[in-house]
Amino acid sequence: MTQAATALKPATLVPEARRVEFLPALFSPALMLIGERAIYQFMSWLAPDDYTGGLWHFHERGGQPLFLSPDSDKRLRIACETNGYMGEVSAEAAGIIATLFALSHLSFRHEADQLSEAYMRLYEFTGDHPEAGEIFKAID
Repeated sequence: MTQAATALKPATLVPEARRVEFLPALFSPALMLIGERAIYQFMSWLAPDDYTGGLWHFHERGGQPLFLSPDSDKRLRIACETNGYMGEVSAEAAGIIATLFALSHLSFRHEADQLSEAYMRLYEFTGDHPEAGEIFKAID
């Protein structure tokens, strides 16, 4: 398969039977609970008026973990005080933003190649996402 064909493959939801494998694969076994909590905290910080907790989806591509997203059909208002971004995105895009923030944040605190590899994999995937422009503005 060519690199272009791989880049255009959509993300899929992780089946319920494999959810237990997702967080260790994304963050590493040692950081999986810290990573999961970081995503939820970033979402609370980014969308304090719209995010109140709840269930989350796990997304992968080609068997590789990508991101988490809130289980919601509503759009979320995102405000990032560190870069001035304000916008409204789908729950999936908001999850990508929160996951990118968490992976970046953790990669500065923990020496784990898995974090930087996961960040780069998700960043590359984001370029093909329908809301790529808003996602990149939010993480800039």
